[in-house]
Amino acid sequence: MKLLLHADIPKLGFFGDVVNVKDGYARNYLLPQRLAVVPTESNVKAIENERAAQAEKRRLAREAKVQVAEKVNGVELTISEKANEQGHLYGSVTAAEIAKALREAGHEVKTECVKLADHITQLGETTVVIRFAEDITAEIKVTVASPDAPSDEPEQSAE
Repeated sequence: MKLLLHADIPKLGFFGDVVNVKDGYARNYLLPQRLAVVPTESNVKAIENERAAQAEKRRLAREAKVQVAEKVNGVELTISEKANEQGHLYGSVTAAEIAKALREAGHEVKTECVKLADHITQLGETTVVIRFAEDITAEIKVTVASPDAPSDEPEQSAE
């Protein structure tokens, strides 16, 4: 069934596209949710101007994502977590914690953009991929350190 999209739908199409979908998907989801309509000539002409505006919004959003990715790429974070003598963390470092640390460092990164194969459960360095879009990614280096580990800086004595 051919439909005219009234919204951007991931892995299907953008606002104003005419797409071919299975009948059940159209009847049970797209049409009742008003995400698409039957592509009559009047429907296509009615959204022609809005389609250009939507395309411009997508372009601007993409440019913003590229700029954030360039800023974030190569950033090094240090997260303190308690660990045992063998270096195993008592908890784990999750994507949410990494995103929060990036936001505290001044980078606008959503939690769902941080892609971890599995939670970090060991002390040490890990390379983490930040995926802003399908083809816009950045890599950061996350160092997990124990808060009670001896630091390299000389201690200040109070005299």
